Amino acid sequence: MVPTHTRPTNIPAALATAMVVALTLAGCAGPDAASGAAPTDPTPGGTLRFALGAAPQGVDPQQVGTNVSIYVARQLADSLTDQDPETGEIGPWLAESWDVSDDLTRFTFHLRDGVTFSDGSPLTADDVRASFDAVAGDLGATAPLAASYLAGYTKTEVVDEHTATVVFDEANAQFLQATSTVSLAILSEETAAVDPAERLQGDVVGSGPFVLDSYTQDQGAVITRREGYDWAPGSSEHDGDAYLDSIEFTVVPESGVRAGGLASDQFDAVGDVLPQDVPQVEGSGGEVLTRANPGVPFVLQPNVTRPPLDDPDVRRALLVAVDRQELVDTVLSAAFKPATSVLASTTPGYADQSDLLVSDPDEAGRLLDAAGWKKGPDGIREKDGEPLEIEATYTPVFTGSGAVLELAAQQLRAVGIDLKLRQLTAAEQTTAQESGDYDLYYYNVTRADADILRTQFSTAQRNLSLREPDDAVDPLLDEQLGEADPAAREALVADAQREILDQGLAIPLFELAQSIGVRGDVHGVTFDASSRLLFHDAWIEQE
Repeated sequence: MVPTHTRPTNIPAALATAMVVALTLAGCAGPDAASGAAPTDPTPGGTLRFALGAAPQGVDPQQVGTNVSIYVARQLADSLTDQDPETGEIGPWLAESWDVSDDLTRFTFHLRDGVTFSDGSPLTADDVRASFDAVAGDLGATAPLAASYLAGYTKTEVVDEHTATVVFDEANAQFLQATSTVSLAILSEETAAVDPAERLQGDVVGSGPFVLDSYTQDQGAVITRREGYDWAPGSSEHDGDAYLDSIEFTVVPESGVRAGGLASDQFDAVGDVLPQDVPQVEGSGGEVLTRANPGVPFVLQPNVTRPPLDDPDVRRALLVAVDRQELVDTVLSAAFKPATSVLASTTPGYADQSDLLVSDPDEAGRLLDAAGWKKGPDGIREKDGEPLEIEATYTPVFTGSGAVLELAAQQLRAVGIDLKLRQLTAAEQTTAQESGDYDLYYYNVTRADADILRTQFSTAQRNLSLREPDDAVDPLLDEQLGEADPAAREALVADAQREILDQGLAIPLFELAQSIGVRGDVHGVTFDASSRLLFHDAWIEQE
């Protein structure tokens, strides 16, 4: 048996450096400052009315992936570990300690005593086994992100009631951080057997500080405080029950309506605050909380099986035709950053590749000329009688997406590319992804670990480019997964970022930042390490 070593309150020494990162906070001094300095001690009670910018996909923590979905789902379920939002270090949550084998194939978790699910059943190692078996099994088709974290999963051994060993067939350097994510939140053993569609609609039992009261697809959700919650992670400001009685999530797509509702006391907090809405929020005594997202920034990922994107020169022309700073300055705000790599700058392992992303319309024109695309009388390039038209498929899960893509289309038109925009619902975009019916696929993915590159770009994983296996990108992504030395892993990840951009396998646009508006009497709304909202510490001043 491979020897193990115990780290009761942090990650294995070989991984510690890779996991520690200063996760930049834009607009606030730290996670505790997210909703301003409280004038009095927290007081329990009240309902927080939160306006979402888009509809949640559902409420199952293991299946959902959009921010608005996770705002709801994260409050219902806890994870084995917790990632500190300031340092990036991994600490205890449902697991009070863990052992990791030197070859990174066996992760043994010692569960905290006294934890119960919302149905009153105790947390045991069988729940951990059932949760991971489900994700690695049938649920994986509808939970691709969670399934990617369990790549190479063999089994979970139940050592005893409070000890579970997760076993992989190969080294898995990313797994410990993955256990802190909402995607690998632990649900009851009974939930693992529920049909995935029913789980999305609310048939889930977790151990979180809130329980689901109701969920109405495309309209919103209501969650209520759970009595007896006493196992908050170390990054939380207090132990015990949440302060709020309940949270009402309502879908309000128009950003101006959300901001106006906050100013007129219809809402206590709103998501996706755009620059033009900030004066109204602040003018009514409210505050805008921002935090940058780690992971893959918003990108356009080309389907390389379709012309003209099967030509690397066309893809490289797209890279340099876009003016990312103009996107941020014109459409977004100072809380956002132009993308400088295929990883966001707050991600452990990020390497600055901005030299490949400098806006250079002349170079874009030279590349297109060399590829045989000549400008026509209307300014759009042509080849063999066909115009250079490319379609970008997107769903507006982020409120500013449409405006960003419209400006990007103007920039591309200036070099002779006609970018068509196809807006879809989340369900329609999933169908398009599964069928390969897209030219450019617009998305972002949040995760505070560089292995998100493997999840998105490996031909054995999501592979939105639909490319064939190669001897450049794939080996780098595979090798970093088995590398325990932080410096060596970082070097592999840096090479992978550059290779992805060299091949034009992604056109990065901007780094997403959470921008949340709160009324002046709302306090304690915090961000986790992945910039998702937490409400355990949230409270409202009572009159």
